[in-house]
Amino acid sequence: MFPFLALLDSEHVDEELLLAVSRVAPVIAPGSTPESTIRYLLVEDSTSTDCNQIITFLDNGADKAIVPLSLAKSLLGTVPAHRLLLLLDVANVSAVSDSVRNAVSGVLLKTSSSDGFGFDVDLVHSVSRFFVGAAVHVLAPDLPTPSIISKLANIGASVVIPFSQLTLGSTSQKMISVADAFLAPIVSDRSDGLFPTVISSDPHGKRSLGLVYSSRESVAESIRTGKGVYHSRKHGLWRKGETSGATQDVVRIRVDCDTDALEFSVVQHGAGFCHLNRASCFGDLDGLAALERTLASRLVDAPEGSYTRRLFNDEELLRAKIMEEADELCRAKTKEEVAFEAADLIYFTLARCVAAGVSVKDIERSLDKKAMKINRRPGNAKQQWIPKNEPQKTELSRVEAPRASTPSSKAPLDRNGPIQMRTVDISVVSPEDRAKLLKRPVLRSDEMIAKVKPIVDNVRTRGDSALRELTAKFDKAQLDTPLLLPPFYPLAPEAQHLDPAVRDAIDAAYSNVYKFHAAQIDGAPLVVETMPGVTCTRFARPIARVGLYVPGGTAVLPSTALMLGVPAQVAGCEKIIIATPPRADGSISPEVLYVAHKVGAHAILRAGGAQAVAALAYGTETVPKVDKIFGPGNQWVTAAKMLVQNDTDALVSIDMPAGPSEVLVIADDTCNPAFVAADLLSQAEHGIDSQVVLVASSLPETILAAVEEEVDKQAHALGRVDIVRESLAKSLIVKTQGPETAMEFSNDYAPEHLILHMRDAPAWVDHVKNAGSVFVGPYSPESCGDYASGTNHTLPTNGYARQFSGVNTQSFQKHITSQEVTMDGLQTLGPIVATLADCEGLQAHANAVRIRLGM
Repeated sequence: MFPFLALLDSEHVDEELLLAVSRVAPVIAPGSTPESTIRYLLVEDSTSTDCNQIITFLDNGADKAIVPLSLAKSLLGTVPAHRLLLLLDVANVSAVSDSVRNAVSGVLLKTSSSDGFGFDVDLVHSVSRFFVGAAVHVLAPDLPTPSIISKLANIGASVVIPFSQLTLGSTSQKMISVADAFLAPIVSDRSDGLFPTVISSDPHGKRSLGLVYSSRESVAESIRTGKGVYHSRKHGLWRKGETSGATQDVVRIRVDCDTDALEFSVVQHGAGFCHLNRASCFGDLDGLAALERTLASRLVDAPEGSYTRRLFNDEELLRAKIMEEADELCRAKTKEEVAFEAADLIYFTLARCVAAGVSVKDIERSLDKKAMKINRRPGNAKQQWIPKNEPQKTELSRVEAPRASTPSSKAPLDRNGPIQMRTVDISVVSPEDRAKLLKRPVLRSDEMIAKVKPIVDNVRTRGDSALRELTAKFDKAQLDTPLLLPPFYPLAPEAQHLDPAVRDAIDAAYSNVYKFHAAQIDGAPLVVETMPGVTCTRFARPIARVGLYVPGGTAVLPSTALMLGVPAQVAGCEKIIIATPPRADGSISPEVLYVAHKVGAHAILRAGGAQAVAALAYGTETVPKVDKIFGPGNQWVTAAKMLVQNDTDALVSIDMPAGPSEVLVIADDTCNPAFVAADLLSQAEHGIDSQVVLVASSLPETILAAVEEEVDKQAHALGRVDIVRESLAKSLIVKTQGPETAMEFSNDYAPEHLILHMRDAPAWVDHVKNAGSVFVGPYSPESCGDYASGTNHTLPTNGYARQFSGVNTQSFQKHITSQEVTMDGLQTLGPIVATLADCEGLQAHANAVRIRLGM
């Protein structure tokens, strides 16, 4: 039983209040609310909502639906009783039949000022006797007091409080504090008034971490801040982790059945809850939680060549082990055999999950969501797993809501079948499914930041020693010093191996990139006289020290060094540091050395990953600290960049958030299918998480089929065909009616790369609102921008093209403003400034003007 429920009675609710309420009470809403809340769907008008819509809401995660009597009758036998609450006015209680009463888990009773009942405890008590064993909730126009909440709780009922009556501040005549409402029915059985409080770990299946005590003050602070705050019997208010760093994020606070004890469900940070630096006061983690922790640790530091490292690095090996163990589980006979084989399957399955950044908690959330489904899939096995000559059984769900083809419908990956993309017709999908089409894979930045923090802290505190150790561990390179100084070309030994043809290509690309970026320089100051005698100026200055991260090691990426180095050179940055992982012998590829020479780099840091980012952010004995870090990288690099930019001690900024590469191609009936296919594949080969979208603008089926045929044919000729197959299996063909709809979808998607295979393509560039870089017409492949046309290939991904630009010359500049006011100008401007300063109560501001004017 909850002390109260909260009703969203406005579209504009303070987010801090919503989060605080969701920690202690279910939120009732007329539609969907954030997933972190417990959601009850309220349907007041049976004419505007049908049964299928209610079932869809429940399928999508709403805990319960609160429906009027007419809808409840229609849902009998379809929706389980524990998912339904009945919405009743006081006058309609007698109209409820036994069949309806037995088909719901409770009632929300609405009273009004006209019926004169309000929070009538006797009336509520009589209703609760009619709905024996069911929950009774009361919504009245009056503001409930803690006393009313307590009295209703004593008869097994709870109040519904609109958000407009809730506050995180103190209770008043018009508002009630969230903490007061929650604590109203709770009574301590202790002489000191404290509440015994069980702490459980939300990510670990509510495993108990320890027993503490809470006071009304500590509970109120926890509700408000979302942090674990308790009451020490010796020292008073205790903010968990305030000194140790082992802080807690509170997910949920619940009351026990006797309303005299609490449970805090938390996410524990740091070494653990126990003062002995263990996860729990009741011993260490075990079961799936322990296995998850072990695998996460091995993902970071398993030795190269070890079996565990091979599992994480070799997707085919891990897939084979999962399939092998699944088969052995199916063949197991005895109880012991089933347990043994199931354990093996769980081990390898969890290894797959950890490698993908999926936690046990994520799996539990998915299981919870599946358990809440009203509609059920037929449950048929996929064709490849059905024994020959054994027909499938069909099963129909009881209620079928109309469905269009959606992003969630996906076919199994057949490595021997044709390489193809999924197709969706945008004209028949719902707004919710259209929104899903725009989403990218979830980037769990908080989890990755937690993984890179120890690496960053190690470099920050130990400097070059940590850099050398980490480079030996991750790159297998033994270095005397991590820093390589000029000259890089032609005197460096590695530079002698530069292919002349590659050198000439770099020279040509450098010339184009330099020419385009030199034209972007913000040179002349902007000078504006805003009023006589008042001159305002804006002028640009280069960022003094920049760090350029160039992915490397076994790969050779001189293009990234060019794209970052040239604008830094053009902007006039005083110090340019290139960071790139070394090869096993400690050397840097001759191509990158040559680019470093061309752009005038001052040093090359032979390190990669989070350790390189940390060295650039904080500096070491040999590595200069920089002011801004640029460049792409894997999730470790991205997480490290995000971590250091939020550390005020580092005082470093980054270019932009990063995600998997992406391309969106708009093609109409004028397109060349072979060209379109080649453009899609050029992005798909980057990695299995690459985002590839073809928007077919009124494209005839024959041309679309030709594009798909070309994709399959060209993909099979690529060396990275396995990567392409996985990437395209998750990619999309979106059918639209006409170029306007196609461009609208593209602008909503905000792709990193946008390619226009359209009739009169240049004219459509004016319609582009959101994109990293646009490639116009059939002879503008994205590859040109990646290497040598002149534009920059370091671009915003993951939809950030809505608010970020790609790297450009001004990314390496900052702008400073100045103002000069003459004596005559101050005569006019001064009284205005003094008046505004007086208005804000800043006397010294006003005096700085008046003392000059003799006022």
